[in-house]
Amino acid sequence: MTVLATGAALTGCGARVESADLPSSMNALVKQAAKEGEVEWSVPKPQQQMQPAIDLFEKKYPGVKVKYSNTKAPDQVSQLRMEQAAGKVSVDVAAAGGLTVVPSEDMADDIDWSAYGIGRKNLFARKLVYIWAVPKVWAYNTEKVKPADVPKSWDDLLDPKWSGGKVSAESRASFLTPWALDSSMGQAKALAWAKKFAEQRPHYAPNTTQTEAPIESGEVSLGTSLINLVLEAKKHGSPVEVAPLSPTNANESYLYVPKGAPHPAAAALLTSFLSSDAAQKALAKTYNSRIPVGTDCSDPGETPVLQAICEAHLKWYPTATLDDYNRLTSFFPEGEKALGTNVV
Repeated sequence: MTVLATGAALTGCGARVESADLPSSMNALVKQAAKEGEVEWSVPKPQQQMQPAIDLFEKKYPGVKVKYSNTKAPDQVSQLRMEQAAGKVSVDVAAAGGLTVVPSEDMADDIDWSAYGIGRKNLFARKLVYIWAVPKVWAYNTEKVKPADVPKSWDDLLDPKWSGGKVSAESRASFLTPWALDSSMGQAKALAWAKKFAEQRPHYAPNTTQTEAPIESGEVSLGTSLINLVLEAKKHGSPVEVAPLSPTNANESYLYVPKGAPHPAAAALLTSFLSSDAAQKALAKTYNSRIPVGTDCSDPGETPVLQAICEAHLKWYPTATLDDYNRLTSFFPEGEKALGTNVV
């Protein structure tokens, strides 16, 4: 996408989507958002996880109604590409994470977030606003695995006692992200490890939700998961726990306003609100708030996700640059080959 000096963008089809004309103060933004009256928010999360923050926003800004949709991240990228090409965008606030960060950065409007109270530390590539993290973890069934047998390192997972379908893993290889981010591990070592892991005949599933479920049921002893899935399962009484297996990655998620958004002021207002302390406290209760992007357990506070990964003594890394995300884009297909999951 080529950005013109005027701030407009030309897509491959020649359609024109304009940058938003937003005011320079929060008071003026609130007034413009109230005139727009609504904001279309689309992220790959069940609405009940976002509802506490939505309720707070609509209470603070009663003139702006949130219309929410749960959209898979790759589907959202495809949708926005087509809509921006057609010059008719339907989404006001979109999400970016993992492999969707690079294409999302290209589609995001370049908003002066500092004017709306968002500091540089919570911005990625200027356009994307860091809102929550859901670290990737290894989890185990406490009824199937004795405390002394809980894996504490990646190499522990290669022990023959875990062979024959006792471990579930995401087939897309994204759980190998720490290897790509940690220079002491590296991609070559990752692929060598992945080939050995594949020889253990793990139980593969297409996503982390489907790797978590057999851990909870006891179909497998342990597997790859996301910290919020483990905490939610524990809350409902499932015999699952986070394994003290490091390193992992913060798995940051960002929100952004797509260029051409129909309600840009309301979108900027919602995004800035979700970055606020009040919204972060509400999101923390559903395990979706920010955490330090790199290992920092100095002040877990009242953030359940941070408390859990610190109690498990995990080390984690950020995906710090666009180059990091580009590296993951090329790494994951190689990881799938090593795992033997690159079957069309």
